[in-house]
Amino acid sequence: MLYFELALILFMAGLMSGLTGFAFSAIGALTLFLLPPITAVPLLQALSACNQMLSLGKLRKEMPKTWREWWPGGPGPAILGGLTGVEAGVWLLNNLPGPRIVMALGALITIYSIYSLFKPTGLKIHGFGGAPSGFVVGALGGAIGGFTAFPGLTVVVWTGLRNLSKAQSRAIVQPFILTLQILSLVTNGMQHPKNFGMPFWILLTLMIPVVLPGTLTGVWLYHRVSELDFKRACFILLGIAGVGLLIKALFT
Repeated sequence: MLYFELALILFMAGLMSGLTGFAFSAIGALTLFLLPPITAVPLLQALSACNQMLSLGKLRKEMPKTWREWWPGGPGPAILGGLTGVEAGVWLLNNLPGPRIVMALGALITIYSIYSLFKPTGLKIHGFGGAPSGFVVGALGGAIGGFTAFPGLTVVVWTGLRNLSKAQSRAIVQPFILTLQILSLVTNGMQHPKNFGMPFWILLTLMIPVVLPGTLTGVWLYHRVSELDFKRACFILLGIAGVGLLIKALFT
């Protein structure tokens, strides 16, 4: 029963990320109903990295290729900032009580879903698209991702407020998420190898064949359906998931 519940959650996480370029761990956070954070977060980081590698391969024509596309308005500054935040996030993962991690992630997901659903269409910022802003946003994302596997949160909000096209947003968000997930895994693995025992590797092996078809389906939908309506439905589901995680944390 555990396998099928995890498989359903992670297939939908792959689908969401394949379609939008992010939010794998936001949907995948429902695994916290089934697994402790110390296992679920590294698992989500590893599966998110696999998801992003496949998605980036399928969308490589839209990804940055030149230095100008990487810097200063591309993913370069955010990634550099993210490198400075990961250490703090990994420390939180291994030192905060499990219920607090669940509560923090539930709160972040709930706030993010409400923001995404009700953000005024005309709301955007000017003058915050350069390298310094990218560095700060990336550092916050790195810290958040280190203990929640959701590093893209701040970067997605940042690109959304800049009113970038979905292709421009993906070109920043996806390289950032892939880099930060891998870095968080490596940092956690070097400092806390006990988190990567046999249960982790068994779950990873079983779930990769579930996630990747979801990713491919999402990328296929990305080119064929209205992203706006689908994302609205997903954000409603995210809000429900976030509230559920908060309830779980409060009564654990």
